[in-house]
Amino acid sequence: MSTSRTLLVPDGLAGERVDVGISRMLGLSRTRAADLVMAGNVQVDGQMPARSTRLEPGATVDVQLPDERPAAEARPQIAAGMSLVHQDEDIVVIDKPVGVAAHPSAGWSGPTVLGHLAAAGVSIRTSGDPDRQGIVSRLDVGTSGLMVIARTERAYTTLKDAFRAREVGKVYHAVCQGTPDQPEGTIEAAIGRSPNHDYKFAVRRDGKHSVTHYETLEALHGATLLKVRLETGRTHQIRVHLAALHHPLVGDPLYGADPTLAARIGLIRQWLHAMELTFLHPATGREVTFTSQYPRDLGAALDALRD
Repeated sequence: MSTSRTLLVPDGLAGERVDVGISRMLGLSRTRAADLVMAGNVQVDGQMPARSTRLEPGATVDVQLPDERPAAEARPQIAAGMSLVHQDEDIVVIDKPVGVAAHPSAGWSGPTVLGHLAAAGVSIRTSGDPDRQGIVSRLDVGTSGLMVIARTERAYTTLKDAFRAREVGKVYHAVCQGTPDQPEGTIEAAIGRSPNHDYKFAVRRDGKHSVTHYETLEALHGATLLKVRLETGRTHQIRVHLAALHHPLVGDPLYGADPTLAARIGLIRQWLHAMELTFLHPATGREVTFTSQYPRDLGAALDALRD
């Protein structure tokens, strides 16, 4: 089932791309509007447009909005160690343990955030790919910490736009090998897929603009505890940027970490934890902040580096 909407392009949207115009007229995220165009759910004056089609004032835009669907594609499965930090009608904030993926994907048969929420009876009703409903940002399987998941279309649209506009505060704690030359600084380097490795990313001229801010919290034996704030949110961003400084995350051999150091302190994954999330609640508009504690394995590894 779907809902039909017929819109007349106002003068103020003349010359805008069709996905931008739909986004503004219907209050959808740019990503959602673009998906509708690419799926053939949009006609402009009776013709299917490209995303880059420019709107003319007075043009008729017909949009088919598929009904919201429950996230039934995620196999219900409780993920050990997962905790629900906050839950209301619009969002749920979880503290994700290591070894859990955000959503189902090819080649992954382990637990997922969406599978855990389904098993816990937390309903999610948003548009988009059934495998990824409600997911507005992700953490790597090997990274623990806070994630927010949208439960309604309003929350999904609002949070997607907030992440895209860099209005969500994301603070991580990370332990890198060695000591950075500067105790605090900003790493601004574009990130793209590595040409030599399917699952690896790298600093590349033709990559996406990426900015990471860091400051030293504590000097350790052969390593440094950092507070990291992300301005952008690229895949593996912290891992790539710190490796580019020649200070990869402890326990991250994919990006050049010494495996003997991780073995010595009993660490079997990268030392990286999403500590804090701050954003405007999509329903109330009030700023909310959620925090997390170090999981046991990271705390033990940190203590070992202090001794």
